[in-house]
Amino acid sequence: MATERKKILLRLDPAVHDALARWAADELRSANAQIEFLLRRALSDAGRMPGDAARLPRRGRPPKENPETGGSDAG
Repeated sequence: MATERKKILLRLDPAVHDALARWAADELRSANAQIEFLLRRALSDAGRMPGDAARLPRRGRPPKENPETGGSDAG
């Protein structure tokens, strides 16, 4: 059973939000996913990432099926 994700209210300077949204779009993430990605990277770099933190879920389309092998093209 997956645990419920925490919800927070975050206030940002509009220029910071715009820059974050552009960066997220460049990396095909939502602004929310980009914030979590950056926070996790900062925690990891600082040696503060909890060992029991769940991994980020993979988002987006599943890999295409390979008709020759009956499996996916992902290697």
